[in-house]
Amino acid sequence: MRRRSLFAAAATTFGTTAFAAGCGSPPKPTTASSKGGAERGRITYGVWDVYQMPAMEKAAREFERTRPGVSVDVQLTPNATYWTKLRTACSGGSAPDVFWMNGPNFGLYADNGQLLPLETEGPEAILDPADFPPDLAKLYRWKGTQYGAPKDFDTVALWFNKELFDRAGVDHPDDSWTWQDLITSAQRLTDRRRGVYGVGAPVRAQENYYNSIPQAGGWVLSKERTESGYADPQTLDGLQLWIDMIHRYRASPTLQQLTDTDATQMFQAGKLAMTYECSYNAAVFWADPALRGKVDVAPLPRGKHRASVIHGLANVVYARTPHPKLARDFVRFLSSRRGALLQAKGTAIPARNGTQQPWVDSMPKFDLKVHLDAVDYAVPYPISTNTAAWSHKELQLLSRAWSGNESLADVSRSLTKAMNQLLAQEGKA
Repeated sequence: MRRRSLFAAAATTFGTTAFAAGCGSPPKPTTASSKGGAERGRITYGVWDVYQMPAMEKAAREFERTRPGVSVDVQLTPNATYWTKLRTACSGGSAPDVFWMNGPNFGLYADNGQLLPLETEGPEAILDPADFPPDLAKLYRWKGTQYGAPKDFDTVALWFNKELFDRAGVDHPDDSWTWQDLITSAQRLTDRRRGVYGVGAPVRAQENYYNSIPQAGGWVLSKERTESGYADPQTLDGLQLWIDMIHRYRASPTLQQLTDTDATQMFQAGKLAMTYECSYNAAVFWADPALRGKVDVAPLPRGKHRASVIHGLANVVYARTPHPKLARDFVRFLSSRRGALLQAKGTAIPARNGTQQPWVDSMPKFDLKVHLDAVDYAVPYPISTNTAAWSHKELQLLSRAWSGNESLADVSRSLTKAMNQLLAQEGKA
């Protein structure tokens, strides 16, 4: 839930002009160091998730323990205002020394000189990309340079209500399911007299169509980040699945219903038998004692291919920090096995390979290994320099097809044209 609102906020953020005003050479460190010793001083760490604050505070205190004379101030900014405040702080030279970054916003910061490079080789290496899921490490690599150290990741899986399945006499989903199994079961599970639908088909990128598009063999963005994939017939197949769930199979609430009440909330209320959800919502479901024993998770049904989009947050260093070495040292610690394990029982899956099991063990009633196994067939979250610009247009236009007010073919033509124009503008910036 928290990241979904974050992605929506990204669509209303900023262009490159505001960043240009904040670019420039990083100031020299002003904090004195002990003779021949490690740097001392205070650094700030910007985060947005209140649920992860205890884990982040714990990591900060542990880093301080290993570095006498160093303090880390963890600063929480609610995700509704995080990007607006960060933009202003970056332009004014007062951003946190280290802060959280996500995929949709990464391109703007990296392309406009707001982030310090993170070494990946040699004695000064901050991280080894091989220690993280490949697509996640690549997400924070820009024009051949690593700027983000993966902090956590999320994959998408099929969450289902066991009670609703059993009442309808439908077998629980498993790794053999295909799109046809999803469709057939969703129809059987739909009971309009009770206000229950088989599956939710909202216009959600990360949870829904960024998975079904690659499953159909389509693509959102070219590898060069210069061309839209929304004219590809296979991409349209991946979108049509959700439109048909609403209008052809009548196994999902309408777009208006899903706008009035979020699909995740409908699932929690027992009004959806199935929903595509990111792994971080496992903690939301676990926190509800009445729901905990009713739901479980299975792999996403496969189309022509099996796929689950992978995304995750990264720790980045502000280019104008007065403490570049200390900030990098903190990111190195957060990226270490020790640092990852400190957050393993939080709401997100630690990104470092081999540190995820405590997350699974913290919610034993759920088959959370499904989300970890999805890394093997994961596809990267599509981003460009200014993802927010075209993702806003994407949501706006696709909603017309979801509502049934405009054909998918017409929407595809409009979206392809608009997206290609925006991508071309990125190349000229």
